[in-house]
Amino acid sequence: MELLKKLSQTPGISGREERIRALIKEELEKLADEVKVDAIGNVIAFKKGKSGGKKVMISGHMDEIGFIVSQIEGGFLRLSPVGGLDPRNLVAQRVVVHGRKDLRGIMMPAIKPVHIMTAEEAKAPLKISDLYVDLGLTQEETEKLVRIGDPVTIDREFIEFGANVSGKAMDDRAGVWVMIEALRQVKEHEVDIYAVASVQEEVGLRGATAGAYGIRPDIGVALDVTLAVDGPGSSKQYQVTALGEGAAIKIMDSASISNYKLVDFMRSLAEENQIKYQMEILPRGGTDAGAIERVQTGCPVITLSVPTRHVHSNVETINKEDIKNTAALLAKFLETAHKGDFAL
Repeated sequence: MELLKKLSQTPGISGREERIRALIKEELEKLADEVKVDAIGNVIAFKKGKSGGKKVMISGHMDEIGFIVSQIEGGFLRLSPVGGLDPRNLVAQRVVVHGRKDLRGIMMPAIKPVHIMTAEEAKAPLKISDLYVDLGLTQEETEKLVRIGDPVTIDREFIEFGANVSGKAMDDRAGVWVMIEALRQVKEHEVDIYAVASVQEEVGLRGATAGAYGIRPDIGVALDVTLAVDGPGSSKQYQVTALGEGAAIKIMDSASISNYKLVDFMRSLAEENQIKYQMEILPRGGTDAGAIERVQTGCPVITLSVPTRHVHSNVETINKEDIKNTAALLAKFLETAHKGDFAL
């Protein structure tokens, strides 16, 4: 899990992926025939197939949710969100402001302490716009080190506990890990593989759209996390997936409907190779598959997901066997994709 730890803890909000891009590029260069960075910032690794036939694009997004500095007032920073954030997960958090140098700070809501808050004030819903960052610096000191537009990420340590691991940005550094690990495991493959670590997924699937336009794949496989709503406070009806039950083969989300022949192929592969899996239908949310299938004349797509608790928080949690099973299933698919007929 050492690589996953590095991926989790390296910063890279949407549009400011330079640090995480450098790490991923370095890892992919060990495994691919050719690696390039396109104009929007995607890392694209190419592995030539034996037959040079079908082109398979696999895509896991490298960007994470976070903030940019929108205002400096009295040395304190106001923030604009980048991606979907729940303010309830963000009270009393440590953050890193990536200014002229990395600065650690405290994020708090600009509201009264509970000791002097009225009953009416206590009922008011918390908003993202209430949040600010305290760097412990004066206005003058802050302005020397921080500029409007500088990125801000949560300061959170990656941990292993029990059968699970937890940290920030598992969405979607877990998917990137699956991509890298699958490329390590792949033996002979007939198809040409284009492994894309995409940018700006959290703000609209932008990187995968640009990447697919350049590649024009015959098959698209998105790699992402999905909801494991399997803890207290939820019923089985809303579970989507559960930790420890294996890789998730997506049937549908709000951005794409998986090609049913790809779904059946993946399910058969998992059963033939004794890879633990579960089926996934996600009511809200989408993956890079929603971008890939719309490009040019379109192509069949599917998503393989890593079940994750506490998605879009700074303690996103996955099961170690689930992520390994997802990588194993992807590797088997890349070795056998040439055998499938996915035309409708």
